[in-house]
Amino acid sequence: MSRRAAGLRAWLLQRISAVYLALYFVYFLLAAPAGEGFDRWRAWLAEPLPWLAMVLFFAALAAHAWVGMRDVLVDYVHHAGLRLLLLSLVGVVLLGSLAWAWAALAGIQAGWP
Repeated sequence: MSRRAAGLRAWLLQRISAVYLALYFVYFLLAAPAGEGFDRWRAWLAEPLPWLAMVLFFAALAAHAWVGMRDVLVDYVHHAGLRLLLLSLVGVVLLGSLAWAWAALAGIQAGWP
């Protein structure tokens, strides 16, 4: 990929993640146990397909948020040091959120209380 087309990867990632997020939303509305208790939700997420779909949802959400925030900060924060600081903060928050989501979903899959 040439330097001229470097933004194509980010653009494509943004679009692919948006499509997955929209499809997951429809899947969630149709397949999730509506209004039932915690135990039913936990049992539903312990099944492989809903669990994998949720893991991919959080990954797509983080990728989508990263590209969007990165583009906004690169476009509107002109001071290089401040931009680096803000990009670092966004990255840390997104990685921390992904780690938290992974821990929660891995715990459900492993059967932890």
